[in-house]
Amino acid sequence: MNDELYLVTGATGATGRSAIDHLLSRGSKVRAFVHNDDDRAQALRGKGVEVVFGDLLDNDAVQKAVRGVTGAYFVYPVMQPQLVDASAYFAHAAIAAGVRSIVNMSQISAKADAVSHAARSHWYGERVFDWAGVPVTHLRPTFFMEWLTYGFQLPLIANHDLIKVPAGDGRHAPISAEDQGRAIANIMLDPTPHSGKTYPLYGAVEMNHDELASAVGEALGRKIRYEPESFDDFSERLNSIGMPKHFIQHIVAVYRDYQNGDFAGNNNVIEALTGRKPMTVGEYVKANRKLFQPQER
Repeated sequence: MNDELYLVTGATGATGRSAIDHLLSRGSKVRAFVHNDDDRAQALRGKGVEVVFGDLLDNDAVQKAVRGVTGAYFVYPVMQPQLVDASAYFAHAAIAAGVRSIVNMSQISAKADAVSHAARSHWYGERVFDWAGVPVTHLRPTFFMEWLTYGFQLPLIANHDLIKVPAGDGRHAPISAEDQGRAIANIMLDPTPHSGKTYPLYGAVEMNHDELASAVGEALGRKIRYEPESFDDFSERLNSIGMPKHFIQHIVAVYRDYQNGDFAGNNNVIEALTGRKPMTVGEYVKANRKLFQPQER
C-alpha cells in the first residue's frame, strides 16, 4: 500500500475518473476534488476515495484540497473561462503545501498566439506552473474520443448516422480518456523522469473524419457518414443548443487549427508511459455502444 496521498481535480470527469481508478489499482490513496456532493461523489467514496468539495477558482478551497498531498493532477473545464486564474491559485497553493509534483492537462493547440481564448490560456497556464517551480508535466492531447459523445455530436450519430463538424480534410489520432488516465496515474506515481516535460498525446490511428465515420460505423454495424460543416453554421448550431460562448469561441477556433494540421500526428507516448497501446476508435465505440443507439426525441 502506497501511503502517499494524491489529489485528482476534475475527479468526476473522464480523465479524472480514469486516473483515480488506476491510482487505486496500484494501492494508492486518493483525494478527489469535486464540485457537488452527488451520486458521482458517492460512487468515489464507495471506492475508498476521500472526497472534498470546491471550485478551482476558490483559492481557500484549493489550499485546503492540496494540504498533505504528494502529487496532484490539475484539469480545468473546457467550458469555463479563467483557466489562468485557476492555474495561479493551484500553483501557489501547491508551493505552500509542499506538493512534490503536478500533472497538468493542457491541449495540443496551446500556444501564445492562439486565436482560441482557451488554447491561449492553456499556454499561459503551462507557464504559470513552470514559473512556480513545482515539478510539472504538461499533457497536450489531440481531440478526445469522448467528443463523439458531446451534445453537439452524439444526437447526430445516434439518430441520424451522421458526424458533422467543420473538420475539412484535417487529421488526428483520437485518444480516449481511459488511456490518458492511465498515463496520468503512472506519471503521478513516478514523476521524476517526466518532470519538466511536455507530452503530445495521440491515440492509435491517425485519420480524417471520413475514416473516423467509417470506424464508428463499423463498430456499430451501420453506415455512419461525415458531412463537412461551415464555421458559421457550426457556431450557430452550438449556440442553438445552449453551448457557452467561451466554448463556442474555442471550438470554432481550434477547428480552424485542425484544418491547418495542428491536431495531426502520432507517437508512442501512451505505450511508453503505460506499457499498453492506446485503444482504437472501434474499441471505444464498442465499449460504449449503448450511448450511440437511437435516442428518444
